[in-house]
Amino acid sequence: MKGSYSAAQIGLHWLIALLLPVQYLTGGSIERTHHAAHMGVTPSPFDLFQHLIHNYAGMLIGLLMGVRLVLRMIGPSTPRQPASWAKRAASALHYGLYAAIIAQACLGFIASYFWFGAASYHVAGSRIILAMVALHFTAAAWHTLILKDETLDGIVFPRRKPSSRRP
Repeated sequence: MKGSYSAAQIGLHWLIALLLPVQYLTGGSIERTHHAAHMGVTPSPFDLFQHLIHNYAGMLIGLLMGVRLVLRMIGPSTPRQPASWAKRAASALHYGLYAAIIAQACLGFIASYFWFGAASYHVAGSRIILAMVALHFTAAAWHTLILKDETLDGIVFPRRKPSSRRP
């Protein structure tokens, strides 16, 4: 399983993994700034700053996840093996994460710039993504700590380019 993703895919994976917690840490500022505005109070500068970080990081995550999906779809395919239920479940979870995160970024954009009514769907989406990420993380821990297999090597080590040398 070593080296099943390109360096670009690996870099995007870990960048998105670092940006997602930013969204959860700054998400509360959205409600606070809107509540202050509805109450006729000026929101705190720190909440406004977090609000901006949340909005722009969310758009960046959506863009990066879209690029990741394109790279996954156009990348070299791996030889097909009969898929076990676990491999089918893992594939479904991965594509589910792509869809949920891209949809989440779109909903956040819509809620911020076009229709605030989308905000409730955006909040629900954040909970769904959190559950999916927890499942993803749990599966990664299972493979590393319990099964002690090389499943995670593919997202840690870039795939090797075919060598022109013959053994």
